[in-house]
Amino acid sequence: MRINRKMSIAMAAGALALVTACGGSSDSMAGHEGVSSSSAPAATSAGAQPSGTFNDADVMFAQMMIPHHEQAVEMADLAATRASDPEIKELATKIKAAQDPEIQTMKGWLTEWGKAAPEAGMGHDMPGVMSEEDMKKLDGAKGKEFDKLFAQQMIAHHNGAIEMARTEQANGSDPKAKELAKAIEATQQAEVEQLQKILDRL
Repeated sequence: MRINRKMSIAMAAGALALVTACGGSSDSMAGHEGVSSSSAPAATSAGAQPSGTFNDADVMFAQMMIPHHEQAVEMADLAATRASDPEIKELATKIKAAQDPEIQTMKGWLTEWGKAAPEAGMGHDMPGVMSEEDMKKLDGAKGKEFDKLFAQQMIAHHNGAIEMARTEQANGSDPKAKELAKAIEATQQAEVEQLQKILDRL
């Protein structure tokens, strides 16, 4: 009896150790296995919610990409009343429709992670971000002049976002953030190619 009891205790301890090891293997925060295992079902069902295994690169990606996206949406909004090329108008609508929800997703992550949202006016030194002077030029242009300027500026803007997305994929830890970065790279690379074709025919 005593042997069987000892074996049962040993097996239970072994099983517990195995569960703990599995629960903590994907968690970069050692010693928080209990937190990650209890929150795992919620993270899975939430879909857009981060898993909790984030690092500084993930935080920087969200904090930088939010104002970057916000400027792209601002540029896209101008196209509604200033662009003359139908393809530019259509693409601008598509950019706004894609990036607005992504902004909300990333803001949600920062809240979940307990990190600060980017401040207004932050980010003019980021890759591809237009200066205030660039934005004034775009705001003051109309028709074909706007179309050309929009295509040129959005190509530069997208290339900056692609660079940031690649950095996140290389250095980030949160699976959802890396997944979004991959999607941003693919979408914006395709749009850069489309914008270049538009620019070539204008």
